[in-house]
Amino acid sequence: MIKWIKSYFQPDYKPRPEALNFMKFLGPGLLVTIGFIDPGNWAANIAAGSNFGYSLLWIMTLSTIMLIILQHNVAHLGIATGLCLSEAASVHMNKYISKTVLITAMLASISTSLAEVLGGAIALNMLFNLPIKAGALVILAFVFFMLYTNSYRKIEKWIIGFVSIIGFSFIYELTLVDIDWGVAVTSWVTPSVPEGSILLVMSVLGAVVMPHNLFLHSEIIQSRQWNLQDEKVRKKQLDFEFFDTLFSMIVGWGINSAIVILAAATFFANKIPVEELQQAEKMLEPLLGKSATIVFAIALLFAGVSSSITSGMAGGSIFAGIFKEPYDIKDKHSKMGVGISLIIGVMIIFLISNPFQGLIISQMILSIQLPFTIFTQIFLTSSKKVMGEYKNNIITKIVLLIIGSIVTYLNVILFISFF
Repeated sequence: MIKWIKSYFQPDYKPRPEALNFMKFLGPGLLVTIGFIDPGNWAANIAAGSNFGYSLLWIMTLSTIMLIILQHNVAHLGIATGLCLSEAASVHMNKYISKTVLITAMLASISTSLAEVLGGAIALNMLFNLPIKAGALVILAFVFFMLYTNSYRKIEKWIIGFVSIIGFSFIYELTLVDIDWGVAVTSWVTPSVPEGSILLVMSVLGAVVMPHNLFLHSEIIQSRQWNLQDEKVRKKQLDFEFFDTLFSMIVGWGINSAIVILAAATFFANKIPVEELQQAEKMLEPLLGKSATIVFAIALLFAGVSSSITSGMAGGSIFAGIFKEPYDIKDKHSKMGVGISLIIGVMIIFLISNPFQGLIISQMILSIQLPFTIFTQIFLTSSKKVMGEYKNNIITKIVLLIIGSIVTYLNVILFISFF
């Protein structure tokens, strides 16, 4: 890092190729970050902050640590094998088991697309009073345009821009409120479960790890087209990947934390419990002014659009993997996967009368499918046949199993709570 900084201040200084590779590597992790700062997470974060103030910020820290470990592990699979999670399952697992896992993963991708497009449509409704269903069609058209007319590298740059807009939007929002930073910092590292908060704690923890993100990360991590036959190159890229994942997940942690802090400093401070995005937008205006509501809606729009793009990509990767193919938007299977994920998701939005009900349905399906994806990942990354010398060591395997069990338990409890 020091050598990279020197290259900016000393024109004659020439950094080594490692430094250049280090900077060029950043990007794939930010696409994954979008998946856990999506509209569904916004709703949970606002509910956490408005009902319990800063006290649940520790969940952001814990869930982000768990996410870093899982995402790094699945990216490790992509680098070590040259296969995404979907391809690896099709190649190395019993065909009936792999097809069951991947078909349920497609259902999870559809559910995710439903929630992401719906979030973008809600933002358009906030900004322009556009009906939710009409807004869903606008989001769908834009996402299709982005995915079918742009290369991965161009989409990566767009997503980085979208994440930046979301981040700066919340920095602006935070400047408008009076924050007790001492309490906030303490809450980030001090577990606390206030009375009546346990379901919300499980909701936030269980919503951070999403099936489509695990499939997506293992796919897009291969976008740099490294020489997988060169062990030195591969080992260096494994190190660079970890920094990309770590940096990107910390960005997501910051944005999710900002949403909780904003809700705590506005709604909780004024004893206003908020459960839905539309309610939050309406309540912000009398507290912080019209500009705050506009910025909030703009950030939600970019979160909905960008997460819809990555959800579509994940659908394309999963579907192509069923046929033992990598994601390639020019390939028919990838195109079909993108279309299935997004179009069916929007069709469901048209079939339901209550948008909030749609979010509940999507979370139910994700809760059912997630354990299948996590334990498939652990099986593959722990296999010497699949990973060779890069297979999980015993400590990594135990940690992954513990995290997988915790996330599975939380999602099962959440699923039961829906009834």
